[in-house]
Order: sequence, then C-alpha cells, then structure tokens
Amino acid sequence: MSRIGKKPIVIPENTTVEVENNVVTVKGKNGTLTQKFRDDVVIEVKNNEVHVTLPEKPTNFSEVYHGTARALINNMVVGCSEGFKVPLEIKGTGYRFVLNNPQVLTVIAGYSNPVESKIPEGITIELPTQTDCVIKGANKEQVGEYAANIRGIRPPEPYHGKGIRYKGEKVRHKEGKTAK
Repeated sequence: MSRIGKKPIVIPENTTVEVENNVVTVKGKNGTLTQKFRDDVVIEVKNNEVHVTLPEKPTNFSEVYHGTARALINNMVVGCSEGFKVPLEIKGTGYRFVLNNPQVLTVIAGYSNPVESKIPEGITIELPTQTDCVIKGANKEQVGEYAANIRGIRPPEPYHGKGIRYKGEKVRHKEGKTAK
C-alpha cells in the first residue's frame, strides 16, 4: 500500500470536492477542475477530508495507481484553492517578454522575428519586468507544460548563458575555444 496514498487530503476553506462515479470535481476561488479516475481506487469525502483507498480485492495496478490518484487529487485541491505559478527569466541583449493583448505572449529572443505564443484558457501571465515572466493557473499540468513550451523557444545555452530559464535555474557554463 502506498504511503502517499494513505494520507488524507484536507479540504481548505472556500473549496468544495464532489465525487460521483470516480469523477472528482473541485471548486475553489481559482476555478473548477474535473477529472475522471479509474475504478481501481475508491475515492470518498469524509469530515472535510478526501480519502483514497484500495478496493476490497486490489490488483497489482490498483496498488500502483493508489498514490498517483491521491497526488492528482491533491494537486487539484491545491490548484483550486491557492493556484500554481512558474517564474521564468530571460537573459540576453535585447531579449524580452511582451504582452500585447491578454491572449498572446510575444517573446523577443534573438530570432529575426518575434515569437508569438497563444496563452491557453485558464492561464494568466504577469510581467513584473521585461525580462521576468510569471505563469499562473489552477491546473499544475497545464501551467508546467506551457512554461516548458515558452522555455523551449530559446533554452539557455551553455557558453554565454543566453536564453529562457526557470527562475533560479543553474546553467552549467562550458569553456569556449582556447588559443594555442
């Protein structure tokens, strides 16, 4: 039995969790998330807590899926109550983020033309400075995937360190060519 799967999930104030036929719906101040889970686990809401347990006759897969299901539900609860954010920074001469309208993030990263990226539904972008970008949303998977896509426009290169990186990410610098 999974150690993570055994832990109950405490439901914060102003957040509701509903379970019907293994379809979990979480409503909170940041929005609503819904996800269907397999019948290999039993999901119950008791005393302001969500419990994920194994069925009476567990299979090998249900024991493996136990902790995963609990972690996914926990991410839904945290996302709807607090939200997730991924800060990015861009380094390089003339490199910057621009938010012309609320649906499109423009990245100027040394290419001949600026790269425009459509912002998905449920994600908000904040630009504290031209070189910093904070991606926020309720769905952890969606926020992480969009941040990875933005980072993929110009990943940090190892010689000068130019490019888009997660805030605080360490980039190992390589030594360039040396004269003989």
